[in-house]
Amino acid sequence: MKGITMKWRFARALGLSLAIACAGALADSFPTRPVRIIVPFAPGGNLDVTARIVAESMAKELGQPFIVDNRPGAGGTIGSDAVAKAPPDGYTLVAGTTATSIVSPLLVPNPPYELQSFAPIGMMAVTPLVLEVPAASPHKDFRSYVAYVRANPGKVTIGHSGNGTTNHVAILLMQDALKVNWNVIPYKGSGPALVDLIGGQIDSMMDQTSSSLPQIQGGKLRALAVGTRTRVADLPNVPTLAEEGMKDFEAVTPSGLFAPAKTPADVVGILNAALNKALADPAIRKRLADLGSEVRPMSAEQFDQILKEEERKFKALARSGVLKGE
Repeated sequence: MKGITMKWRFARALGLSLAIACAGALADSFPTRPVRIIVPFAPGGNLDVTARIVAESMAKELGQPFIVDNRPGAGGTIGSDAVAKAPPDGYTLVAGTTATSIVSPLLVPNPPYELQSFAPIGMMAVTPLVLEVPAASPHKDFRSYVAYVRANPGKVTIGHSGNGTTNHVAILLMQDALKVNWNVIPYKGSGPALVDLIGGQIDSMMDQTSSSLPQIQGGKLRALAVGTRTRVADLPNVPTLAEEGMKDFEAVTPSGLFAPAKTPADVVGILNAALNKALADPAIRKRLADLGSEVRPMSAEQFDQILKEEERKFKALARSGVLKGE
């Protein structure tokens, strides 16, 4: 019996040593082929724009192409699920948010993945959300718009980039705080929603400044309020939701990169270092700042801690009934 136990322990130790050696060998040579970043939304939205900017720099740093692959649908869960189930080798990543990694799984009975299905690599940026209407809209300011929504419950349409997204969550929280009822329209990303908003097919939209700012500055859309605690530099005349009476209300989108769970720590470290080097580049910082986004370089461990804190908050909202699917 003792001999069998010793053999088992030796085999277990040998297996562990081989696993560590393999992980180390992988990290020493990583990456040796192109890395795919799945964006779980249609082209043109916040995550798509941010991921493409970051991917370009990471490719130069690591000497391999970083290919952005759009897989929209189901509030980001289709693309996110593909990465959760991908081999944990660092070659398939997902650009995600607290919404895609935490909120979306809370909105369905049998979620295909959870936060623990991923190995967080690092945060990319924090992007303000903006409530906007077409330039031709009769609503010139936030308070008159809300008064109209309150007087016409369920009739005023508001679009967002998909169920479970930060845009969607902000609308749910605003409905609860303002005691109003919109006709909420989900899309497969900000790009398609913006097309309908500019064309007048929907009355309003909650979106990230990174995808909407060019349309606002170009005169096609009118921003009514931003979700940050202070005014956005590129929209100095647009009040915050707090200024409009929603005390302590904040609506922003933190975005980051994720690998499948059990991806070797050394590989995560290589990807985190390349991501943070990209975010430290003044040219990259400016490109994202011009879209209203603020870069947030941090370690994988720091990002993981933030996500766990957000998970506790959103689970409480789900239990309260405020956070729910459409």
